[in-house]
Amino acid sequence: MGTWAVDAFGNDYAQDWAEDLHETSNMDAVEDTLNTVLDAAGELEAPFAAEALVAIEVLARLQGKGGPSTEDSAAVDEWVAARKPKTKPRADLADKAVRALDRILSADSELRQLWEESEHYSDWQAAVADLRARVGV
Repeated sequence: MGTWAVDAFGNDYAQDWAEDLHETSNMDAVEDTLNTVLDAAGELEAPFAAEALVAIEVLARLQGKGGPSTEDSAAVDEWVAARKPKTKPRADLADKAVRALDRILSADSELRQLWEESEHYSDWQAAVADLRARVGV
């Protein structure tokens, strides 16, 4: 996985997911991505976890609690801006997001394991904690 930042947008999986988001006009992609993480048996594969972090950023941004807008977040920011006035995330999606974050941070998360092996693990944990605080119910 090409990774260049600890935030949700700083990897190839996140960028691909964000581009695919433009093919939808509703919250189906977000919900499907969260369900994939929550329904995964055994070890949670890194690509699914990385995509879920971006899906959770979509929820935070729709709630007006988005992180910094950057070049990496541009595709999601554009999608959210086009829908924000008329799209409010359902409360159950925020609950799913929190449960997905718990799974991403668990011992059986490949993404967590990969970050644990890096010198930036604490920075990644802080970025995920910030996202959790912004989307929390």
